Amino acid sequence: MVNHNKSKKILLLYLLIILAFLIFLSVMLLTVVKSRHMPSLYAVESSKASRGAIISADGFHLATTKKLYKAVVDTRYIDPQKRELFIKLFNIYSSIPIKTIKKRLAKHKGVVVLSYNVEEIQANYLKKLSHELRRLKVFLSLKNPKTGLRSIHGLSVIESGESREYPYGNLLTPILGYPHKLEKDGFTFVKGVKGLEKRWDDELSPRQNGYSRGKRDVNSYIILNQESFTKPKINGLNIQLTIPISLQIKIERMLDKMKIILRAKEIMIAIMDSHTGRIYTIASSNRYFPKAIKRSDYPSLNSNMIEYSFEPGSVLKPITFSLLLEHKLVNPYDLVNGHNGRYRMGRKVITDEHRFDWLSAENVIVYSSNIGIAQLAQKLSAYQFYNGLRDFGFSQKSTPDLIYERTGYIPTPKRLKNEIYKATCAYGYGIRVNLMQLMRAYSVFNNNGKMVTPRIVDKFIDEQGQAKTLEVQPSIRVIPSATAQRVKKILVKTVNKGTGKKAITPGIIVGGKTGTAHIVEKGKYVRKYNTAFMGFADDSQHNYTIGVVVIQPKKSQFAAQTAVPVFKKAVDIMIDDGYLKPNIIK
Repeated sequence: MVNHNKSKKILLLYLLIILAFLIFLSVMLLTVVKSRHMPSLYAVESSKASRGAIISADGFHLATTKKLYKAVVDTRYIDPQKRELFIKLFNIYSSIPIKTIKKRLAKHKGVVVLSYNVEEIQANYLKKLSHELRRLKVFLSLKNPKTGLRSIHGLSVIESGESREYPYGNLLTPILGYPHKLEKDGFTFVKGVKGLEKRWDDELSPRQNGYSRGKRDVNSYIILNQESFTKPKINGLNIQLTIPISLQIKIERMLDKMKIILRAKEIMIAIMDSHTGRIYTIASSNRYFPKAIKRSDYPSLNSNMIEYSFEPGSVLKPITFSLLLEHKLVNPYDLVNGHNGRYRMGRKVITDEHRFDWLSAENVIVYSSNIGIAQLAQKLSAYQFYNGLRDFGFSQKSTPDLIYERTGYIPTPKRLKNEIYKATCAYGYGIRVNLMQLMRAYSVFNNNGKMVTPRIVDKFIDEQGQAKTLEVQPSIRVIPSATAQRVKKILVKTVNKGTGKKAITPGIIVGGKTGTAHIVEKGKYVRKYNTAFMGFADDSQHNYTIGVVVIQPKKSQFAAQTAVPVFKKAVDIMIDDGYLKPNIIK
């Protein structure tokens, strides 16, 4: 009986041991299978790449990107004994007043944003402060009630977005353009809307955000070694322009003054190297600050150098005349009847401001005779005239560097068969152009018959400073060199003896043509005008094509009183800055 009881006890003991072992295995299995809130052995960091800058020819940043950060702290982890130390140190590193910091910390218990707009340099200082605060044990190690694990949450400096900055205010607008803000995953970034910001948005946009992953140290910072992985951030390309800031500033200031004097709606000017198409200035009197656009700025947002098309008036006469010369339909010394300033063609009466009986064909240009050019133009066939205007670049895009161009139009060959349409088109009515198209066309006369393409963007520059210069579009032969040289002499004579006398500059070869045209409103010509002066200014080493358009000047309807003085002041500025050197023997 005793042995039987003993055997029962031994069996029970074995069963208990087996049960305990099974319970142990179950617990171990559950521990392995069950997800645990263990701190990760790895840490991850990411950084946003930035939008590229727009830089002037002389190296000044016209548009840049400023990174924005926010400083965040969890108030529950701040040691009450060291709260004042935290406030004082954060005040020193952030320049935020102590009173403001205290107010933000007292708002609520938990995660508090101390600043939303921390700039990049300041953010780097605050990151160093975060390390220092951990070293000084300002933050407590607290247990998570859900996981039972202890952790430290210190000061965090987080990228929150980017801001586009324009250090020179409204300089080079509206050509520079402007962006608008977008938000994705809590990060604010910008995209181009108008001007260069829009045209080159893909090139300016960030290429690749930075990313790092690796084992962490006790403070949760990545240990950079062979096991860690890093993908570098690649910022957008910087764009360098052909335009020097010093000349641009002076020209814009001059336009501001002339707009008031002429009581004009807008004045535009462009200055271009006649041989290369390199733009040195492209300016408007109507500008805006891209970072703070007001409702009153809305009319100025368009780049009217390409977005405003207008009837050019008499500045088209030299182009008509060059086509006549090219096809050998006129000799500069042929006599043309001026009909004493009044000439009937069909049902239309054509008039001249100054009355002439007879004048030479070239003096039709010099003294800007509508009657003279209207008669000469009849020698051109409709297709000769149409194709000639096309060859000079009209009704086509003028430059690849800008966007939303209004290319205007030229009369069809069918319409140009009508003598009245041919006549009016010859002196700049019934055709619409923009300033940059005229710049291309007039470069022909200062470049031996070849037309260049205006260039505003010179090169792209990456983070390593490697530059990629944009391919220059080849010049296009439009008229023979001899024809171009002859028209150039006529344009010089127009300045020296004709309607452009106020552009005379001693020691500089200056030529050009004035133009005035009525403005159309609701399908009818009204007593409002645009005036223009298209021409060139050369010294022994430089050849510049210069164009001026004055929109609705109230002081005078004549280009000689409005556009020509603007041209002359621009030439004087170029001389002062060394872009032109007068050949004057003292």
